[in-house]
Amino acid sequence: MKEIEIKSVLQVYDSFDELPKDIQQLMRESTKIRDKAYAPYSKFLVGAALLLENGEVVLGNNQENACYPSGLCAERTAIYFAGANFPEIAITTMALSAKSLKYNLITPTPPCGACRQAIAEYEQKQNSPIVIYFMGETGKVVKSSSLANIMPLVFDNSYL
Repeated sequence: MKEIEIKSVLQVYDSFDELPKDIQQLMRESTKIRDKAYAPYSKFLVGAALLLENGEVVLGNNQENACYPSGLCAERTAIYFAGANFPEIAITTMALSAKSLKYNLITPTPPCGACRQAIAEYEQKQNSPIVIYFMGETGKVVKSSSLANIMPLVFDNSYL
């Protein structure tokens, strides 16, 4: 048997104000769209703002359904919109913000597993990483230079 160690390198900003100005603007967009999410069951709102390499910003928020598997997360809502409308344009940066209507969410909230898989697929499709910033409603902001930092053993089409 051999043991391997997998290391993730993330950057943590103590507050929104420490972010570069362009990322602050992208995060503001994610916050605005987050507050329009449809989450009557979980009361957990998520917004995603994607910056494309052509400068276009694509937005998405979570959309719940009484039949839970029929809902869709903010990240995939935005990614699939970008893929449908800008299929040849790479996604360079993703800003995510989450908010609970039940309590004050100050913990940076990363993408769920299904969204991580979708992001991984797009990184592979465009052959370039997507920088991901994520935060709660307030507090620290985490930056990952690629999905591989938060999901290092990614399943991709090389296995198919």
